[in-house]
Amino acid sequence: MLYISNDHAGIKLKQVVIKYCKQHEIPFKDLGVNVNESVDYPDMAKPLCEEVIKDSNNIGILICGSGIGMSIAANRYSNIRAALCVDPYMATVARKHNNANILCLGERVIGIGLTEAIVAAFLNEKFEGGRHSIRIDKLTISKDSKE
Repeated sequence: MLYISNDHAGIKLKQVVIKYCKQHEIPFKDLGVNVNESVDYPDMAKPLCEEVIKDSNNIGILICGSGIGMSIAANRYSNIRAALCVDPYMATVARKHNNANILCLGERVIGIGLTEAIVAAFLNEKFEGGRHSIRIDKLTISKDSKE
């Protein structure tokens, strides 16, 4: 399942993502806000991250003004690999090489056409595994680790 969430600075871009999903018959759940009243991005990232953690088949898209806050907030959770992408190449590599399970976008950074291309690249790619799996495994810190 695809989960989408946003803060007050990502409302318009979220509508672009939702429209894209509907046009391409991609099932999704909207966990974000639809009002301009200020909300804190960590509070909006948390429910989405929890859903992505529940099932390895779940992925997410987080949207705020720059995408930076959502990316930082999401990457605090174990087993989350959130990637802030500003072009389709970054989204492609995030999935293929980094096994990203959350795409972060900044409404104040990218436009509609670019958003659609980034979302398409992210949703249409799969993790390649192989040599990349070794690197991804190194990102997982066990509870017993002193790192």
